[in-house]
Amino acid sequence: MDADRRTLAREVARRRTFAIISHPDAGKTTLTEKLLLYGGALREAGAVRAQKAARHATSDWLALEKQRGISVSSSVLHFEHRGCRVNLLDTPGHRDFSEDTYRTLVAADAAVMLIDAAKGVEAQTRKLFEVCRLRRIPIFTFVNKMDREGRDSLALMSEIEDVLGIDAVPLNWPIGMGRDFRGVYDRLSRAALLFSGGRHGTLEVDETRIDGEPDSADVRAACGPFAQAVVDGLELLEGAGVRFDRQAVATGGQTPTFFGSALTNYGVLPFLDRFLELAPPPGPQRSNRGLIDPVEHPFSGFVFKIQANMDPDHRDRIAFLRVCSGRFERGAVTVHTRTGKPVRLARSTLVMAQEREEVEEAFPGDVVGLFDPGIFRIGDTLSDEPSLVYAGIPSFSPEHFARVEVAEVMKRKALSRGLEQLAQEGVVQIFGEPGAGSSAPILGAVGPLQFEVLQHRLESEYRVALQLTPLPWTIARWPRAGFDPDAFRFSESVQVVRDRDEHPVLLFRSAWNLQVTRDKYPELVLAETGDAVQPGGEAAGER
Repeated sequence: MDADRRTLAREVARRRTFAIISHPDAGKTTLTEKLLLYGGALREAGAVRAQKAARHATSDWLALEKQRGISVSSSVLHFEHRGCRVNLLDTPGHRDFSEDTYRTLVAADAAVMLIDAAKGVEAQTRKLFEVCRLRRIPIFTFVNKMDREGRDSLALMSEIEDVLGIDAVPLNWPIGMGRDFRGVYDRLSRAALLFSGGRHGTLEVDETRIDGEPDSADVRAACGPFAQAVVDGLELLEGAGVRFDRQAVATGGQTPTFFGSALTNYGVLPFLDRFLELAPPPGPQRSNRGLIDPVEHPFSGFVFKIQANMDPDHRDRIAFLRVCSGRFERGAVTVHTRTGKPVRLARSTLVMAQEREEVEEAFPGDVVGLFDPGIFRIGDTLSDEPSLVYAGIPSFSPEHFARVEVAEVMKRKALSRGLEQLAQEGVVQIFGEPGAGSSAPILGAVGPLQFEVLQHRLESEYRVALQLTPLPWTIARWPRAGFDPDAFRFSESVQVVRDRDEHPVLLFRSAWNLQVTRDKYPELVLAETGDAVQPGGEAAGER
């Protein structure tokens, strides 16, 4: 192996690219901030507590996020820690923005599932977990808020296994709970880790390590009144629990589980250290040419996110590129495989939420921001091998629809430009009625809060005040075969529209209307999305 390939292999081996998934209010923003603190990327963390936050989190840079104290847009964060280059793909927690999270997970090599110790596995966590399982990426679980009274730890493990169908294997075990939460027992190193003095916003936490078996005199003394509960819990895990298996973790069959409190820092650093030890480096990616090895192939990557107006003063667009193989070099020329045209990688940046720095080179696992003059789409492949195309990023069927109304005729040009750019980001989907032109487009969204974000951004970034009229449709399906538009011309329960690529789409009022249509037109083949082929290569059609 020559010197360049050795350097490339070394850089790949030290990368860790992951996303955090959770239900809203599980503490994802707080945990993200603490990881950045330990990585030296932040000096002080700010708690985001609804609208009472004194300062907004680094990852929540949109004005609406600051006002509401929620994350509605994915961010890319990075830091160095103990020889590892860590790329953290921060994602929205609110269910209305789950589509953005789904796309981001495609760019991750692992996921951290954050669970509230008092609430257990919640609905949004289940949905995001399923996406991770479909991709078979390793999932690590952090049970948060142990500084508050919560549920029994063994009961939480059972719920994870029963609800998610994955073996939860605790690699540490809590010592106490709520105000009495004092630390964890590390099962791999056979030591009790006791914490004190932690407070939010700093790294100030004292850790005392007591080596020994759980029932040793020193460990029992350190655990105090919780000694017997710790011994009993660990004995049960040793006797009846699943054995930790790194291969099972790698294939998504086990989730290593950790306990702690992101707010007080208790258990965060031990979790980070162990996670970086166990999480995989960037591996081969699926493409139309099989698996692409990150070291053996020349430069390639795919666009998983587009964000406009990150800098409101410059009205710019940034395409987020996950590097998959080879070395990214600023100024190099590669191929935009969808168009077949050459692209110069000139204006490239590393993005840290809203902050940026120019990047000269990047390696597999890294995320690079490319200036986008309007040529990129989500899912595009860039590659030195012109015929290479990575598996597509799936879109999702909208469940809420509204018609656009704009009060000022003079603003229609700005409206059209703003809608097109935000649709390219994936904020909403745009549909048009045949023969209606572009005067009153129909918008589709997975969640209704997406419409609120759309209105806010159009007003703040494009100076367009937008009115939306809700429509009764709840389901969209794309015809693949057997479609006759005249059959639905006078229907009150089905409407025919066209998407941005001029593909016909059927909008239904309800699942019952969809089933009636299927029964009436058995030759009609419908798909849940506009994607011709799903990431695994299977056709997207359904009966």
